[in-house]
Amino acid sequence: MPDRPPHPPCRAVRAALLTALLLAFVAAPAAVAAGAATAGGPGGEPARPAGRSILGIRLLEIPANRMNDPRSHAFIVDHVNPGTTFTRRLEIHNASSRPQHVELYAAGASVKDGGFVFDPGRTANELSSWITLDRSALDLPGRSRVPVKATVAVPAWATKAERYAVIWAELSSPAPGPQGNIALVHRVGIRAYLDIGPGGEPPSDFEIGQIIPQRTEDGQPKIIAAVANTGQRALDLEGQVSLSEGPSSMSAGPFSTEHATTLAPGDHTDVAVLLGDDLPDGPWKFHLTLHSGRIERTATGTLTFPTRPGTWGLPAALSSPLGASLSLAALIAFVAALALLIGFRRSRARRVPTAP
Repeated sequence: MPDRPPHPPCRAVRAALLTALLLAFVAAPAAVAAGAATAGGPGGEPARPAGRSILGIRLLEIPANRMNDPRSHAFIVDHVNPGTTFTRRLEIHNASSRPQHVELYAAGASVKDGGFVFDPGRTANELSSWITLDRSALDLPGRSRVPVKATVAVPAWATKAERYAVIWAELSSPAPGPQGNIALVHRVGIRAYLDIGPGGEPPSDFEIGQIIPQRTEDGQPKIIAAVANTGQRALDLEGQVSLSEGPSSMSAGPFSTEHATTLAPGDHTDVAVLLGDDLPDGPWKFHLTLHSGRIERTATGTLTFPTRPGTWGLPAALSSPLGASLSLAALIAFVAALALLIGFRRSRARRVPTAP
């Protein structure tokens, strides 16, 4: 998570920032953010998709009710009742020209600190203990692909919660020799996000809050968006931002998020977008879209980047469809009240007797 500026430089800046925040709150309420990545979180290692290394792994089947969910094309994402058993077919790929001995297993994982964190080695948790593979090892010829079936058997006593694990394919270099050479382990995996509980799947949702422009130490413009997971399932957030109506009517982008951010239910984090090197300060209109699977949220508004490297600008002034709707509703209510008042006065005037 990006570091916030440690101390405001002076009283004047504090006053300006407070004024800007108050104006933003009064004039433009925070936009409700209009929601699959493989990067691991802190302490984790990446679960790489096939094709990026000598060893790859991918899903071969997706549930029919999740075909339009991009996360389900990369990960095992599902909701089941206690006592349910289901299967998924995977494919292990040897991209090298040499034969490879590959070991297969499931291990635990968690979602915290804005990342999907893999437990060390083969450390198990509840979900990984419920996953069995029809093969524990493979001898793959060069340039070959082999299917593997994973069975997930959820016990009837399983409590309501979302659980996380990884199905790993692992190959190792030869064991350390007499000269103390280090044996290297390389593994790739498929994440599993399994929600367990009676009834239907719990909702997924998130909100985009305050957006702050900054310049990095080398002067590159950057946008930091505060995001809160307001749903009941973990999210894998990524997206992009576009700029328009800048100096001399300039436009720029879209610029993508630096990496996917995995966010647990009830948690909040900062999502960063690094922009082009040569962008002027502004002001700019921006359009930020973040998504996680089928959930997408958008925030728009106006911002200005700071001039000096390593500094932060004032929070963006957010446009809010909700604010516009409330203003329109208030106007309609005012007109209706005015019409009622005029009608009441006319009716009363007709009832007042005239002098003889």
